[in-house]
Amino acid sequence: MDFSLPPPIEEFRRRVRAFVEERILPLEADPASYDAHENIAPALLERLRGEVKAAGLWAPQMPVERGGQGLGIVGMAAAYEEMNRSIFGPVCFNCAAPDDGNMQLLNKVATEAQKERWLQPIVEGKVRSAFAMTEPHPGGGSDPSMMKTRAERKGDRWVISGHKWFITGAGEAQHFILIARTSDDKRKGLTAFLFDKDQPGWEIVRRIPIMGPEEHGGHCELRFDGLEVSDENVLMTVGDGLKATQIRLGPARLTHCMRWTGLSKRAMEIAAAYVRERESFGTTLAGHEGVQWMMGDVAMQIEIGRLLVMKAAWQLDRGDFARKEVSMAKVHVADTLHKAVDTAIQLCGARGYSKDTALEWMYRYARQARLVDGASEVHKMVLARFYMDEGDGFWAWG
Repeated sequence: MDFSLPPPIEEFRRRVRAFVEERILPLEADPASYDAHENIAPALLERLRGEVKAAGLWAPQMPVERGGQGLGIVGMAAAYEEMNRSIFGPVCFNCAAPDDGNMQLLNKVATEAQKERWLQPIVEGKVRSAFAMTEPHPGGGSDPSMMKTRAERKGDRWVISGHKWFITGAGEAQHFILIARTSDDKRKGLTAFLFDKDQPGWEIVRRIPIMGPEEHGGHCELRFDGLEVSDENVLMTVGDGLKATQIRLGPARLTHCMRWTGLSKRAMEIAAAYVRERESFGTTLAGHEGVQWMMGDVAMQIEIGRLLVMKAAWQLDRGDFARKEVSMAKVHVADTLHKAVDTAIQLCGARGYSKDTALEWMYRYARQARLVDGASEVHKMVLARFYMDEGDGFWAWG
């Protein structure tokens, strides 16, 4: 087995790392760099996005003919990890959720006409997007079979009514992918629709307050009351909504893990710099055995997460769905992110709890990791089912 990166990917990774180090990380210490929701301020973001494009690092997950860099999933894993050394990083490269997952879905399954209308503006950074799936009780959350939002055929249009919430990025999105029920069939009852912010028949009820910090556009509650969508804006075919969701969420879960690995490493960088300098009881904190145990454990957990991510990325590049591998990575990396940031705060003491470092930002952000794109408990259920079906084959090589 060769665990080294191919030279072109390694070179791209190094360039991303250098850009983050030189152009993005220094901005975190300036309060003027932040918007009202604790993410990077819009004007600053647009300037940095221009610099990323000029450096040839823009949208690495998209094909070259669409203005991206044409990286596979393994290359994305290496690059995304470097991007999220900064809390501002991924969005500067057009690699942040939900646009990242939406672009990948549209690139895989949309018609050429749909790609020009709905995908290309997102790739170019002209618009933002959102994926509207989750609903309040008794609607669909982790179980899409419970979905209540309906699309009914009327003439040559689909008329949609229903209720969605915690739709990431909806407050600033122009392009939306909406999952709605078109029949009561258990497997083919859902359909994916494309619609524009400016169409009538829907509204943002509120931007839901969260622990924060927030992605651009927040997490919104939406109401649909007569939104009309034509057949040309059905994604895939009628009844393929569950399939579209599965195509999107598998790789999207893994890209979360790629980014969270970078953020975990950054937390430990902050802690390591502090314990090297801070003295206590006659030596630096780094000289204490208890501190070494804490740091060594987190370093090991981060490396385990990276290996899980890379194995899943390798399988996805080979055309496998890698469902159990993605679930394992999602559970482990989400736990590791929280552990890494919590440990870093403990090691930095009051300074870690203050806003003098990015650690308190990361701590609030990290708590969502065990919830988004499937709660950890749901993924463990998935793994249990795989094990019961496969037995010892669960651990097969290749």
